Amino acid sequence: VQLQASGGGLVQAGGSLKLSCAASGDTVSTYTMAWFRQAPGKERELVAAIRQRASNTWYIDNVKGRFTISRDNAKNTVNLQMNSLKPEDTAVYYCAARWSWSVTPSSWSSEDFAYWGQGTLVTVSS
Repeated sequence: VQLQASGGGLVQAGGSLKLSCAASGDTVSTYTMAWFRQAPGKERELVAAIRQRASNTWYIDNVKGRFTISRDNAKNTVNLQMNSLKPEDTAVYYCAARWSWSVTPSSWSSEDFAYWGQGTLVTVSS
């Protein structure tokens, strides 16, 4: 599967952005899909994930209630709706795919994902 992320940009604190990850070569419902982010000088971290062929989702604590990951099977995309954005959300965001879910998404790292899109930059100004 090939992934292409889009939707990043510059937004003021408190604003919203919607990121999209378009898949080609396979269907997004086949994979557990996720969004990672990497801020300058920091390690890449898992932000949100959605289980293949199911509605199970997972979020890192500091985005719960603000971010929503969803899958659009008709468009073959996975989206990340980001509301109430904060300056600390500033990062390059990446979409990624892996074959399976597990009970501990919090333990996943970049190495657990086989497929990656290019990053899209999100900048939140204060």
